[in-house]
Amino acid sequence: MPNEINLAKVISLALVDAINPCALAVLAMMLISIITYNPKNRKNIILAGLAFTCSVFLMYLFYGLVIIKSFQLVQAITGIRLILYKILGFVAVFIGILQIKDFISYKAGSFGTEMPLSLRPKLKKVIENITSPLGAFSVGTFVTLFLLPCTIGPYIILGGILSAMDIIKVLPTLLLYNFIFVTPMLIITFLVYYGISKVEDVSSWKDKNIKKLHLISGLIIFSLGIAMFMGWI
Repeated sequence: MPNEINLAKVISLALVDAINPCALAVLAMMLISIITYNPKNRKNIILAGLAFTCSVFLMYLFYGLVIIKSFQLVQAITGIRLILYKILGFVAVFIGILQIKDFISYKAGSFGTEMPLSLRPKLKKVIENITSPLGAFSVGTFVTLFLLPCTIGPYIILGGILSAMDIIKVLPTLLLYNFIFVTPMLIITFLVYYGISKVEDVSSWKDKNIKKLHLISGLIIFSLGIAMFMGWI
């Protein structure tokens, strides 16, 4: 496994996570809850959006550190670093195939690419209780657990890649990855706050283009997986 950070791999994996329909849907639900509770207080929109995004960013940063340390522990015990890199490439190919499958034959709640349908009512109930920026931050820390089933794949691959390095050295890379991951959340928050777009429009756009989002994600991570497995990067 290479001991240097390849930004192309990091950015590719982050983009796959960033355009994940799960994360976009959760933010839209949160903003709708805030607007419904107090439609005249537009300041709450941007504060809640930023608080929620910040919460997701911090929690995913924590998850990333846990994933990396877990990989480092396994490698220290078994010494399978080079084999692990091949395995991660195979996992990326598999996730890419699942994403492309959702473009060809889409099914809501698909395994490995979307939040399970069984979790969605529970998540909606939690988000409907958000009435303030503080509530958005608090709930955001909990909501990330619901997001993990549909966003953890690329993050596990990244964790495996970065596990060859010391935690301190990979921290800037983790920060970059998670900033890219939450960038769509920031964009949507500002679009809604400035009235450029409505939350309903965001949800509608996501639903209309969900198959294309899966295709883009699938092609990116599939290509990355092939390159990793073949040793091209």
